[in-house]
Amino acid sequence: MKRFGVVVLLSFVVLMFSTLLYAQNIENGKALYNDTKLGGGNTGKSCNSCHPACKGIKPETANSTRLEDIVNGCITGPLAGTALQKDSQQMKDIVAYIKSVVKK
Repeated sequence: MKRFGVVVLLSFVVLMFSTLLYAQNIENGKALYNDTKLGGGNTGKSCNSCHPACKGIKPETANSTRLEDIVNGCITGPLAGTALQKDSQQMKDIVAYIKSVVKK
């Protein structure tokens, strides 16, 4: 019985820690989404300039593996910046933020 309690407690701690980390990813992603220097561009624009509150990003797009490509398309196109590595923390954070805003 004691072992069961330890397992439950550890599971709870892991769940809480991962929830806090995910919330931090969303906050970091929000900051990136509003950053006018994202990708090194000098346009004075951010993702939010064209897509306030992720407007125009459809739920099916946000749930696809192409979301990273769409983010980089905007960064290298209108924002005139340098694409983010798809497996970078910045990309994970901005994708987490977009997914938190765009609902099914």
